[in-house]
Parts: sequence; C-alpha cells; structure tokens
Amino acid sequence: MMTMRNLIVISLFLFLTSWFQAQEVPNDFLSADFHKGRRQEVRKAMPPNSVAVFFAAAVRNRANDVDYIYHQDPDFYYLTGYKEPNALLLIFSEMQKDKAGNNYDEVLYAQKRDEKAEQWNGKRLGVEGVKGQLGFERAFNAEEFLNADINFPKFENVLFFDFNNDFRDTNDPADLFDLIRTFKEKANYPSDYDATKQQLYSMIKSTELENSANVAQTLGRYLNYYQELKSDKLLVDFVEATDDRSRTEIKEKVALQLKSNNLNSAMLEEIMNTLREIKTEEELVLLKKAVEISAVGQIEVMKAMHPNMSEMEIQGVHEFVYKKYGAEYEGYPSIVGGGNNGCILHYIENNKPKVGNDLVLMDLGAEYHGYTADVTRTIPANGKFSKEQKQIYDIVYNAQEAGIKASVLGASFQAPGQAASEVVAKGLMKLGIIGSPEEARKYFPHGTSHYLGLDVHDKGTYQPFKENTVITVEPGIYIPEGSDCDKKWWGIAVRIEDDILITKNGPVNLSGMAPRTTEAIEAVMKQTSPLDHFKLPALD
Repeated sequence: MMTMRNLIVISLFLFLTSWFQAQEVPNDFLSADFHKGRRQEVRKAMPPNSVAVFFAAAVRNRANDVDYIYHQDPDFYYLTGYKEPNALLLIFSEMQKDKAGNNYDEVLYAQKRDEKAEQWNGKRLGVEGVKGQLGFERAFNAEEFLNADINFPKFENVLFFDFNNDFRDTNDPADLFDLIRTFKEKANYPSDYDATKQQLYSMIKSTELENSANVAQTLGRYLNYYQELKSDKLLVDFVEATDDRSRTEIKEKVALQLKSNNLNSAMLEEIMNTLREIKTEEELVLLKKAVEISAVGQIEVMKAMHPNMSEMEIQGVHEFVYKKYGAEYEGYPSIVGGGNNGCILHYIENNKPKVGNDLVLMDLGAEYHGYTADVTRTIPANGKFSKEQKQIYDIVYNAQEAGIKASVLGASFQAPGQAASEVVAKGLMKLGIIGSPEEARKYFPHGTSHYLGLDVHDKGTYQPFKENTVITVEPGIYIPEGSDCDKKWWGIAVRIEDDILITKNGPVNLSGMAPRTTEAIEAVMKQTSPLDHFKLPALD
C-alpha cells in the first residue's frame, strides 16, 4: 500500500522532472495571448455570418521514407502558435452554440497523441497541450472534424485559401488529405472551383464605376497570362466594355455568379496581408534577434574569409553562427556566390571550391522562432577591394543609402527602388558601362524591397509605408562575363541588403551592425577569427 510520504515523493519527483524538462525548451516564443489577439483581429475583419478556415502546412517528402523538416504554414502559426501538421483552425465571426449549449467562436482540430508515433517523431501537444500551452478553450482531435456537425452552407461567407494540391494521402485517417476532403464535402466545394476567377469576380464586384478602366486593364493582364481565362465571357466582356451601362450590367451578372455559392478564397488573403504587414512589439523582438544573428554571421565570415575558402565553407560559417544563437533554420536557401556566380540572383549551389581573389556575394538570413532576416554583404575574398570592385561597390552603397533615406512613413512602396535606380543609372553611365539610364536594367534587374517577417518575402498590402513595417532595401549591380562593356568589369557582382524598420522618426537599419562601406569591411577583415586555427584532418 502506498503511503502519503511515498505519494509526496513521487509527486515532487514528477514535478521536478517536468520542471527541468521545461527549462530545456526555449521560452521566448510568441505568447498565447499574441496568437489569441491575432485571431481576434481576423474576426474583426470578417464579414457578418462568416467562418474562416485555415489548414496546417503539408508534410512534404524529400526522398523515399524521409520527409523534409516540417515547417508550419506562416498564417497558421501566426494565429495559433501550433507547429505540427494535420491540423485545422476555424474562426467564426459571431458566437456559435453547440448541442450542449456551449458558446464558442473558434476551434482548433489538432493531431491526437500517439505514443508509438511520438517515439519516432517527437512529442505531440494533443488536445490538452493545445488548451494548456496555446490557450484554446475549444480543441479536439483532428479525426473528430471528420464527423463534426458543422453546417458550412449556412454561412454567408466561407473564407479559405484555395488548395495547391501538394499534400499526400497517408495511412493517418485524419491527415491533411482527409481534413481537406472532409471540408470540401461539408462546404459543397465545386469540382470546377477556380480561385483565380473568383478573385477577379470579386475585384469587379467591389470596383466603383469610375475605376472600371483601371480594373479592366488589370484584368487584361490576367487574361494574357492565364490563357484559360479567355474562355470566361464575363471577364472578357468587362475588359472590352467601353461604357458605364455595359460595365454595370456585367457587374450585376458577376454578383449573381458569386452568389451561386458561399465560398470565398480572396478575402482571407486581404485580411492576412493587412495584419501581417504591421509588426507588433512582440514580433519585433524576435525579428530583431533574427536580424542581429544574421549580421553577426556576416561579421564572423568577414574575419574568417580567405581566398582558399570554398563557397560551401563560407555558407557553413554563417549557418554555424545561426545555430550557435539558437536560430532553428535558415529563412531561405543560403546564397554564396564568388565572382561570376554572384551574377546569378538566386544562386544556391554554393559549390565553387575556392573563391580566390573574387568578390563574394553572401545573401543569407537566420530564422529565429519563425521570423526571418535577409541580410546581404559583398566582400573581397582577399581582404582588399580592387579599384574596379570598389567603384562598382560604391555605386551600390550610394544607391542603398538613397533607398534607405526614401523609406519613410507614407512614402510609396516603390520609393526606395526609384531612388536607388537613379543612383545606379548615373553611376554606371559615369563609368561608361552604359550609354543611357534605360540600359541600367541590364545590370540591376530586380526591385529593392519586399516585406520581411514570418516569410522572407512577407505578406503586405504594398500600399504607402506604415509604422512598424519591416522591409528590405537591396540594390545590386551584376556584370556577368561576356557583357557588352569593358572586360575589366566582367564577373563583378555586388549586392548590399539591409532590413529596415519604418518608424515615425525615420527608417531604422536593423542590420546596420554588419559593416557596409568598403573601408569598414576591409578593417573587419583584418581582425583575427576564432576559426583561424580550426584545422580538420585531410581525407583520402
């Protein structure tokens, strides 16, 4: 018979065990209150009598019986904090009542606990974990959704992101395949549902007549890109309409078409773009940490760099720094391009054995607790910029300075790019590399800015800059071998990229601790590195 003393000892042991285990897990993730607040903001933006449906990301196979490391859908993570697959979130615009008389306005269906599966793939939160750690009052095992009494047709709008069909049917009776199949059945999802067409119909319906010409122009671009849309008479007629009467008639027909079902795959995109564009203080803490880690990585590589390093080794130093600081992943495939390889904008092979005396373009970003940085530096492998390298680098630096200066509250999203492009064009003309400003696009073929957050190219509205928005400013010049200019410029590629916080007091360079001027870079490259004496044995 167990005594009271034994019970106390066992209870204390279990408490201490769970307490120590808790200490082994990072404790600076987003709070349950943050995620709850984000769900409330979604609810505020939803139309009356509607339900929003979010699915967890798919598990993707790498090879045979090995999957890629699972990465949660950013929207799903933003709203829940849940990092496991095979899950479903429902958010209701108004309170619902179940058969027992309980009120609720959201519910999470999560993977159920499974001792055997957890032995292989790690512990699952389960329903109790979702309630206790993520703060959901109403949660069920995912398989309960299959028979849940949810009447989707009763809602005026069922909001969801349309499906990419990149998920598999596994032996799990409640995997993502089964959850989506069940949703489609419950929601009367038509087999010929076309999300792009639905989005364009919604655009037509919500457009004021005085803006019809602009919308018709946009629709025309869609029709040219998606040839299958040209078979849709309503879209074609709206593009070709020349008077308000015709457009009004088409708008009425479009409205009737949209009423044929209550499925809406356009509105959630607008809601999430608006929410995720502006970062909360809690988000900025994590984003700033990801940026700082990435900047430190650039500094440490500057110290360690030498001509005999390979691109892959350089990548490894960056990513070692990330892991040292507890960054779980890279925010995107690391780009390390020596010499002409830097002219390939998304070069990820990183397999050049020695970088020699070339410039090395390094575009990398740590992902810390879901938030990713995006920082690029270009440095001379031998520690000293040549005359031509410095001339090109200084143009890019001055262009970036102009772009950052233009990144102010209320400015258009295109303002940094326009400012940077003018500097690049003038600089290249002065060096005789181009003869007219229009030719600059040959050597500066991309924009300067995108949003940054849970995705490296994060969601946003692309409207004038708002406070607490984070963007990149990343001008570049790339002169591949064989270009129509003096050979002395061939193989020079320079990109400088920083992560900029828009504030009411002006732009703040979050990654500014990583040197940007040629003088500052050369000075850091003269410093010793902890890796200077790190030697591995030669392999046969």
